[in-house]
Amino acid sequence: MIQLKVELGSRSYPVFIGQGLLSSDRVLGKVLTKEKSLVITNKKVGSLYFEELETAIRALGVEVTPLFIEDGEKHKNLETLSFIYDELIRQGYGRQSSIIALGGGVVGDIAGFAAATYQRGVPFIQIPTTLLAQVDSSVGGKTAINHSLGKNMIGAFYQPEAVIIDIGTLSSLPKRQVSSGLAEVIKYGLIRDAEFFSWLDANMHNLTNGQTEALCYAIEKSCSLKAEIVSQDERENGTRALLNFGHTFGHAIEVSGQYTKYLHGEAVAMGSMLALNMSRSMGFLDVSDVEKVRTVLKSAGLPTTPPNLGKSLYLKLMQRDKKVKNGRIRLVLLKDIGEAYISDDYDSKSLEFLLSMEG
Repeated sequence: MIQLKVELGSRSYPVFIGQGLLSSDRVLGKVLTKEKSLVITNKKVGSLYFEELETAIRALGVEVTPLFIEDGEKHKNLETLSFIYDELIRQGYGRQSSIIALGGGVVGDIAGFAAATYQRGVPFIQIPTTLLAQVDSSVGGKTAINHSLGKNMIGAFYQPEAVIIDIGTLSSLPKRQVSSGLAEVIKYGLIRDAEFFSWLDANMHNLTNGQTEALCYAIEKSCSLKAEIVSQDERENGTRALLNFGHTFGHAIEVSGQYTKYLHGEAVAMGSMLALNMSRSMGFLDVSDVEKVRTVLKSAGLPTTPPNLGKSLYLKLMQRDKKVKNGRIRLVLLKDIGEAYISDDYDSKSLEFLLSMEG
């Protein structure tokens, strides 16, 4: 088992990575409160893993109940959040009870937001079961729900007690979901670590084929890089915004597809290509750099041609991004592979031309 730490003073917490951690009462015993626990999951994930988790929790003498929510970004909304609150109140959960998120990013985001706001905050634990959630959304304390006009527009920064990553859960994922997670893994190399990006280029075949050693390394490296950034800037006032590389464009693509047409990682991959081409228009990156990234994304099974939404719709949706400042869209761009920066100092006409040409 690998153990990392997100350093946030009194809010610091461990990230455990390994095989068989779902059934490990030893790991859960380090972080689980002794009052009852509510496990928020969906029917697909719950049917695979809840019983195993339940056995480990009950071995600690803790009462546990599952709560099944609908799967998919379109269900990460106020209606589902109210359903969770109803159950917490109905079943008498108190401030020392635990909420456990068992599932992917949707489950983690909405369970985390419920934990942040129920009785002004209760303990919660992230047990991510998708690659995307394991390498990105489960670490860092971002919790949120979607609004019909924008992704993650209602939320809070609220850190978990722990993140428990059992890589055995990846064996049940469809290849498309694995590819979606790899978009976030590739992002870390692009924004922070050129050597890691080169490793991904050389090892993508092993990753897409589920090779355990390669996946363990990619997850550990991604979590380490994210933990480092979050420790420096918990509430996204500066450096943490670099983690949104590809996301300002990507969220616009997701919203345009009503959260159903594209998986999050697919939208981020296409958004990354827009960010790369915008970086090139700023005088950074060679054509060969852009094509190298395109090749790596394609080898991960990800789309690289953004949809033609039209300049007006792209800009309208991007204006809702949380990084917009004084009406100006702030973009995460690359000076080089492994070196990202945030900019609102760019030629608007270049951005408009880029958005009008895509598709």
